[in-house]
Parts: sequence; structure tokens; C-alpha cells
Amino acid sequence: MTIKKTVIALILLTLSLSLNLQAQNNEVVVDKVVAVVGKNIIKLSDVEGAYNQVRRQQGINNAQMYRCQILESMLLSKLLVHKGEVDSVEVSDDDVEEQVSYYLNMELRQYGSKEALRNATGRSYDELHDIYFDILKERYLAQKVEYNLTENVKVTPGEVREFFDNIPKDSLPDVEDEYELAEITIKPKVSSAERERVKLELAQLRERVLKGEKFSMLAALYSQDPGTSNKGGELGFFSRGDMVTEFESAAFALQPGEVSPIVETQYGFHIIQLIERRGNTINCRHILMIPKVSNDDLLRSRIQLDSIANQIRLGNLTFEQAAIDFSDGATRQQGGIIANAATGTNRFYRSNLKEQFPGISIATMDEGEISNATMFTTEENQQAYRIVKLVRHIPAHKANMVDDYDKLYNAALNKAQQAKIQDWAQRQIRNTYIRIDDEFKDCDFQLNWFDNNNGRKTN
Repeated sequence: MTIKKTVIALILLTLSLSLNLQAQNNEVVVDKVVAVVGKNIIKLSDVEGAYNQVRRQQGINNAQMYRCQILESMLLSKLLVHKGEVDSVEVSDDDVEEQVSYYLNMELRQYGSKEALRNATGRSYDELHDIYFDILKERYLAQKVEYNLTENVKVTPGEVREFFDNIPKDSLPDVEDEYELAEITIKPKVSSAERERVKLELAQLRERVLKGEKFSMLAALYSQDPGTSNKGGELGFFSRGDMVTEFESAAFALQPGEVSPIVETQYGFHIIQLIERRGNTINCRHILMIPKVSNDDLLRSRIQLDSIANQIRLGNLTFEQAAIDFSDGATRQQGGIIANAATGTNRFYRSNLKEQFPGISIATMDEGEISNATMFTTEENQQAYRIVKLVRHIPAHKANMVDDYDKLYNAALNKAQQAKIQDWAQRQIRNTYIRIDDEFKDCDFQLNWFDNNNGRKTN
């Protein structure tokens, strides 16, 4: 595990660990400061908590080696933080607050309520907020310093080739089957009558709230948002920019307890109740109702797509032009080429195809083949149809410069950035007060944290 990768993983682990250590770790840790970098301390409980998290997830057995790696990750992170503090690098509290809201909402989704969260962690919601804020602000500062140090690092095609040539041939990684795909989607339009039916039903629910019924109870009974209905429609705290514009504008205009008029977004129709305002964040409940397309409209979409597919197969129309002319999807201007959000590329791994394209046997298709129209659920939770074309299949293989240049480029760039950080860190160590406890004196660190006797050990 490299230092750079460990830093990123470690800070995320520390977030989870800081909140869940009391609930999940039955071992009693007699806490102490095990390292100091500048004025920033690292406690034994930080190291032990991160180690326990890794142990639960990966089943590791070399305890001290992993503790040493975790401590070195923390030392490097604290060194970046120290540099940011010395150079007065600014971090926006608003940016930090947005991330705090994100992580707290994840915790609330996991535990279901603030009370359950408190029971699991031993800390109140407000206490957890402050813990997250401190950790995330430090994380932002370290990342900002790291970005400033590495933003100008580049690698040339020749350096990518050299990086590849230096990988032992028996150590070249295996790359599983990959697929490049394109799609044409048709999303049936909801009828005016269906839209009015939903709006009327939602208006009646709003009236019931205004007459005194509990919003949370009605949300649990009627909301079609599966992520919040079981929590009485509560969304958790969010900032401006987190929600779609129409929802956000209506929500931020409310006073605590006030209920919005009906709001339309790409997901359907909502009514919103403001629970609490905290600084630049708010917590709301909502009831979502989604107009449904009729079976007849769905059938017409399927027939239309099958007709388009046949015209393409007969050579009367190219897939790329058909996507531009007919597709309702976001990929239409790219000729239907689908980007994989998980990797940032246009390739999909075989192991993920069934999950990402249910109902389509892409792995059995030939290059250039087009699927029949298949129903799927859009991001807006609406039923629609699509046809998918297999543009290219890259069979499983050992990594090579032709098929995997982008992967190799990123790996070479990461190595160059890591080398830049390590060179900087080793120089920085010589001019920074660093103290490490004797418990870790025998660690085989990648960097010399005791350079020039600066990394003094405790007695």
C-alpha cells in the first residue's frame, strides 16, 4: 500500500472510526499521544481505530506492519496540514459544511434516526457534527496542499512507455473483459391528465398538513421516495447546490415548520416542510409523488425503438445519427456513446454489466450488434426504453500499451505525483518538529521520519 493511497483511505477510515469506535471496538485502548508533527498530534486511539477498521474489512494478520503503515499515513497527512497552516492556506468553511452534511446524512441513512445514531456512537448529532467538521477541515487543508504540490506534475508518452517497460512481465496486471457501448433511449411523456391527478392528490395531502396532521406520518404513508419515506420524508441537512434548483429554491425560502406549495422537479412533484435551519444548511422533509406513464405510451416507445433498431440493421440509418435525431438521453450529442461514471472512461467491466444494463445480454453480443428495446428505470425513477449497441469488446488480457494506455498513463502520473510528495516530505521533515513514540521505533517507514535526529522518540 503506497503512502499516497493510504493517506486518502486513512482519512476516510478515520471519519468512520471516530464515530463508531465506541460502538464497534470492545477493546479498551489506554490512549496517549504517539506522534507530534509541528503542533498537530496523533493519538494511539486514532491508529488503533483505523487498524481495527482495516482488519474488519480486509482480514489482515500482520498487525504491527499495518499499524506502522497507518501511522506513516497519518504523519504525512499531518505534515501536509502543518505546511498548510504555516503557509496560511485557506479552506472555506462553507465547503467543509457541505461535506459534513453529506457524511452525517450517510450516518442517518445507516442508523435511521438521530436517536439511533446516538445510541450507536455514544455522541449527539451536534457532537458528531463538530467531530466531522474538524476532521474534514483538516482533510481539505491536506488535500489543498497536496494539490498545490502536484498540480504541475506531468508525464509524457515516453515516460508512460518507460513506466510500462519497467513492470516485470510476470507482474503485468490482468484486465478483465471491457465493453464500449452506445445507447438510444426514449422516455415516454406523462399525460396531462396523469400530471393533474398527481398534483391534486399532493394538494390534498398539503391541505391535511395545514389542518394539523403530521407531515412525517403522511410522508411515511404516501411519499414515493424510497430513500426517505421510512424516515418520515426527512432528507437531513444540505447546502445550496446539493439539490436540483427548483427544489432548493423552494426549500430555502421556507421558515421552520412552513410547508411549500407544490414543486415540480425532474423527479416528480413535491411538497416540502422546513425542519431546521443551521447556518448555510437546512434540514427538510418532503413528500414525493411521481406521475406514471401509461402502458400504451410505454408500448409505443418500445415499438418506435425496435423500428429504429431495424432501420440501423438494414443500413438505412447510422446508430450515431439515430441517437442525435431520436434519443432522449444525455448521450445524444455524443452519438449515444455512454460514459462510465464509476471510472471516468467509456469502458464498462464485464462484472458490472448485469447491474448497469439489466435485461441486456451484452457479453453475448458481437461488435456492432444492437439489442432489442429493453425497459429500464431512469435516474428520475421513470420507466423508459433503450437499445444498446456494442461498439467494441476488449477481451480479458494482460495490460498493454495499446488497449490500456489511459490506465497506464494514470498509473505513471500517480507514481510521479507520489514521488513529488515523498521528495517534498523528506525535505520538509528536516525543518519540522516531529516526535514519535517508542512503540513505533522499529517501524520500517518509507520516509526517514527521524532525519537529522529531528524525529525524536519519547523516553
